Amino acid sequence: MNNMIPENEKALFILKNEGEMTLKEMAKELAVTTEGARFQLLKLANEGFVKSESRSEGRGRPKQIWSLTEQGHAKFPDTHSGLTVKLIEKIRENLGEEALDKIIASTGKDNAEKYQKQITAHDDLEEKIKKLATARSKEGYMANYEKQDDGSYLLVENHCPICAAAKICQGFCKAELQTFKTVLGEDLKIKRVNHILAGAHRCAYKIEA
Repeated sequence: MNNMIPENEKALFILKNEGEMTLKEMAKELAVTTEGARFQLLKLANEGFVKSESRSEGRGRPKQIWSLTEQGHAKFPDTHSGLTVKLIEKIRENLGEEALDKIIASTGKDNAEKYQKQITAHDDLEEKIKKLATARSKEGYMANYEKQDDGSYLLVENHCPICAAAKICQGFCKAELQTFKTVLGEDLKIKRVNHILAGAHRCAYKIEA
């Protein structure tokens, strides 16, 4: 865990990265007692950043599940969201949808070229994914990757710094997928398996040869 994060915000960072969890799981992540974790979560709930819901899973007492609210997600930056949304609306209004698609595609091409400069021809697939995740993290996507038991990889983005723009124009999400294919290899099978805009707490892409 990043030690630069203020003590009272570590629970927010954990929920952003890991998704919803129980009080006991949060206590383990924070390395505190359940009472200590409860104190932090209740404080954040009073401030409107987290919420809890009671969920039954078979027999036994219902579990209390904690997650971020919309206000909690907003604690993580959405790069120049207001200006970006306004620009998209103006381009669509004055130039049309086709012009907007061309601009997004051109931006995706620029991003691909930027990432390709950081990846060498000698890198294997895992090294390519690692470097791509590092580059995306620097841009605010809180990215990492996981190797799966079946030999595939999962590229995970725990935050979307352009979420406001993506909500009104999903061409950004389409371009992102194409950018990954261009950078990692057109012959790879890359599929989005989690999507923030669909209600997931993260975006995740399964990558397999």
